[in-house]
Amino acid sequence: MDTSIKNVYDSVIARDPDQPEFHQAVEEVLDSLGPVIEANPEYIDVVKSMVEPERVIQFRIPWYDDEGNLNVNRGIRVQFNSSIGPYKGGLRFHPSVNLSILKFLGFEQVFKNSLTGLPMGGGKGGSDFDPKGKSDSEVRRFCQSFMSELWRHIGADLDVPAGDIGVGGREIGYLFGMYRKLANEFTGVLTGKGLSYGGSLIRPEATGYGLVYFAREMLSTKGKSFEGASVAISGSGNVAQYACEKVLDLGGKPVTMSDSSGFIYDSSGIDREKLSWIMDLKNNRRGRIKEYADKFENIEYTESKPEPNSNELWATNVDVALPCATQNEINGSEAQLLVDGGVIAVAEGANMPCTPEAVECFLENGVLFAPGKASNAGGVATSGLEMSQNSIRMNWSREEVDSKLEEIMINIHKNTFETAEKYGFSGNYVAGANIAGFLKVAESSLSQGIL
Repeated sequence: MDTSIKNVYDSVIARDPDQPEFHQAVEEVLDSLGPVIEANPEYIDVVKSMVEPERVIQFRIPWYDDEGNLNVNRGIRVQFNSSIGPYKGGLRFHPSVNLSILKFLGFEQVFKNSLTGLPMGGGKGGSDFDPKGKSDSEVRRFCQSFMSELWRHIGADLDVPAGDIGVGGREIGYLFGMYRKLANEFTGVLTGKGLSYGGSLIRPEATGYGLVYFAREMLSTKGKSFEGASVAISGSGNVAQYACEKVLDLGGKPVTMSDSSGFIYDSSGIDREKLSWIMDLKNNRRGRIKEYADKFENIEYTESKPEPNSNELWATNVDVALPCATQNEINGSEAQLLVDGGVIAVAEGANMPCTPEAVECFLENGVLFAPGKASNAGGVATSGLEMSQNSIRMNWSREEVDSKLEEIMINIHKNTFETAEKYGFSGNYVAGANIAGFLKVAESSLSQGIL
């Protein structure tokens, strides 16, 4: 790491020593920027500015459960960088949510949004509230209390949140309804909305579809494709479901899906009928993936183990791996399992699901590796398209949105690939994505006086 860049990283550690997830995200980006700073020394001031959020808002969220008991959760919104557009990034409702995780996600979002080519800055937010096991009434009361604090800090031209883990269509609806009531206006302040009140077609599918579009482009650089390829997918939520669907569209064979309790391995492949069953299980019945093994024949089910290096999902022999569950789900040892199994390509569907050791393992072994800021940018790209539709008071067709999404992902791949080549990182999509995302923000920041 360049000395001046290392000084910036050291200052991040000294300022916030108890934020390991944020440190990991910053280090991963700064490691790529040496050649850029050498060619453009004035950009070091942008680096110093970019590692500190423009604003962090924290607030309490009191709400009553169905038994009439008062609960108090913590809400946070990290508005990280707005140099190329309004803050844009999801809200996460999960017990693990803390400032370190939201800063890591917000920092990543700055580069991801830059890569889309759309005018969006980066932000992230959420709460340590757990929607699992809560009634619709409890979730509604929580969302209304959450928005009663957040609404004064967001707006269609200021900060446009979306969904993330624990925040789906139900939660977005409750949040939007409360914002509309408090602000006394109907505007595109949230994305991921229902179609009846300003949402966009393809938005639920966008992250999964975009992931597979990017992986397809990556495979094509080696003369490969999804046709006949076996694919390991982790997770079973929105991203995993639609990644599975698009893999099927392109002729691949998905063989795994998972949740926090364990994973299933289906050697015959998860076909469209089985995928439809999983969607009903997860989206409507809120069941566990274990039920798949009870429903279908010749399915291997493996429970999750608390020990490190124990995720046997990645020991399956596959051509392509799409981690779509959560951060740091593949470590160095598990990456080696994939390498030993002959994996050709790994594309991140979740935010930072691979540890630095895992990424190093893939790169050292010649595996095509796509970082999430590039490969899972389809979700926020389509959120940007939803913002555009809200602004012009129009709805585009499913085909129009899907075509725009595919074009955006092709362009992200092209930009990432060519930038890596230009700065001496041939084939390294991590460096290419970091540098390409940084350059747009850096140029904009300098032009505006690094405010």
